[in-house]
Order: sequence, then structure tokens, then C-alpha cells
Amino acid sequence: MILKNKSLQAVQSPQAYAGQKQEQDVAFFLRRAFKDHPQVLVINNFKFSFNDETAQIDHLIVYTYGFILIESKSIKGQVKVNQQGEWTRSHQGNWFGMASPIKQVELQQALLLQLLSHYRSEILGKLLGFKQQGFSLREWDHLCAVSSDAIINRDTMPKQISEKLVKTEFLVDKLNEIMNLKSKFTRLVNFTDTRPGFSQDELNSVADFLISHDIDKYHSQTQCEASEPATWTHKNLEQGEILIDSEAIQQAAKPQPVMQLQETHPPYQAQAQAPQNNVVPQLKLLCKHCGESADYQPMYGKYGYYIHCNQCTKNTPMKQDCPQCQSKHTRVQKRQETYTLNCRDCSFSQQVI
Repeated sequence: MILKNKSLQAVQSPQAYAGQKQEQDVAFFLRRAFKDHPQVLVINNFKFSFNDETAQIDHLIVYTYGFILIESKSIKGQVKVNQQGEWTRSHQGNWFGMASPIKQVELQQALLLQLLSHYRSEILGKLLGFKQQGFSLREWDHLCAVSSDAIINRDTMPKQISEKLVKTEFLVDKLNEIMNLKSKFTRLVNFTDTRPGFSQDELNSVADFLISHDIDKYHSQTQCEASEPATWTHKNLEQGEILIDSEAIQQAAKPQPVMQLQETHPPYQAQAQAPQNNVVPQLKLLCKHCGESADYQPMYGKYGYYIHCNQCTKNTPMKQDCPQCQSKHTRVQKRQETYTLNCRDCSFSQQVI
């Protein structure tokens, strides 16, 4: 399930353009693989602060057993890593040193663990009077996804780094190998898998907490679905994907003024303003089948949060259009026993239960 898409921004250089395109390609593969998977939650471009430190994670995956952080790197030439873990890359026949993206993502991981551990009781609560298991013993992994046309010299590369370095088109295979998700039945009969896992409610609570701490959650100017990789030129415009001009990719190597990935659809409309009388609309959660407004139970399913009516025994989604700007770009977040509707376009937020 994609909790936050990759947002597009104007860039000032060919290098920044290529870097943003690489992040977009990774986001595309993650969306295609996990957009309907309730146990795999994806947050693209997650930026957070804790203890006077700020970190930005290109792609964060929260799944049943833990967390995977992905650093995207646009590398068009060759890349080598020596036995000391020092990275070099080639460009136009010359070799240059570069900072280790593995070390970078390790620092991000350490800060994220500190943040989650600090708010553990708020996120996970208690189980049968005892504190839930914390986050340090969950599965923690990190990867570096490089451009598909990069040349990786693995012969002299340390094994522990080679295992974390993957080309974009093989990323999903690597993630499935790491996560090793099983059906509930398989988990019950497989006693060798001792990994502590989140329940679905705990998983949702972790995701809601992270989204609420995303610094840029309401500051993106353009929110859209990730496009196909640049090597794929035929796009489904009706689904709002981005048309990639192959010539633009070639031009990226030349100095140019401010560049921005071309869009074939307008960005989300955020022009709608609050009512002139400044009256905040009030949400009313009703069963859409019988109109019951109190006798129901909040629940979670494949398509998100919903209420189960005890009167007519039917279900109604909690998600609804924003009452302030009528946008459809809303989502419901759960914190403990509180459910809140949030609008991406006008930043409206109000408790529904």
C-alpha cells in the first residue's frame, strides 16, 4: 500500500534531474508491486526530525516484520567499492570518489529507530497489561538502488556491500527475498520463523505515526503517481502517469536552465478555499445503507478503514471527500482509538471517530 507518492520538484542541474528520475523509477516499481498489499506499506521521500537531527529517506517500507530503507542513486557509469568500503564511480572516462550511500542510509536508520523507540508506548500501546515488544528487535534492512544502466564491479566488492547494492529492475525481487512474507497458516505451522511480527492494527499505527511526523506531508506542490522508467516510452495517460520524453533524458547531460519532468496532467487542484464565513465543516459518519450514526464498529480491511454497522450488518468506508474543499484526495489515519480524516489538498483534518 502506497502511503505517500513521490512528488516532483523543479531541479537546477542535470545531476539533480537524473537523481530525481532515479527516485521516480524506484517509486514506480514499488507502486506496481505493493500498491494493493496491506502488509507492505510504502512511504516515498520521508523526511523527519528527532533530537535536533533531520533525515530524509528516499523510500521507506514498513512491513509485518520490520523496516527496509532504500537509498536511490543515479549512477550512469561504473561503480567500484574497495575492501575498506570506499566508493568510486566513473564519468566520461575519469574516476571520482563518492560518499558511501550505504553509510548514509545506516545513519538514517539509526535516527529512525531512536524516533520509534522514544514513542513506543504511544505507537504500540500495551498487550494484556504488558508493554509491547519494542522496535530494536524487529527486522531492519537497508538497500541502495542504482540506475539500471550502471556497471557494477562486484568481483572486488565486499560481499556485505554487494548484497545491499541492487539495480532498480531487480529491487522488488530483493525486497520479497528480505521480507519473506508468508500466509497466516504457513506462519502457524512454520516453527523455524521466529521473527516477531506486527499485527495489522500495529502496522497501521506505525504507519500513521510516521506519516504524522513527515515534515513534508503537506508541503509538496505536485503529488502524482510515479512514472514508468525512462526506457519505457508508452504511457497510460488515463491513469495519470507521466510521459517521459526520451530526448529530454539525452539532453540531461548538457547544462540547461531549471528543468522539470514533463507532466501530461494537471497537478491536484488545491485552489479551493475554506468557506468565507470561516465555519469549519463538521464530519458525520453514518452507515450508508441504513443511516445508523452510533451503533457500529470501526474495522480495517484490504481497502482501508471502515465501519461495520451492527443494525444492518453492512460496511461503510470511513474515507470520504473533504468537507472543506470537496477534494477526493483524503485518507484516514488511526492513532490509538482515534480515527482522523486528512485532506492532502487543503490540509483539513478532523476526527471522525
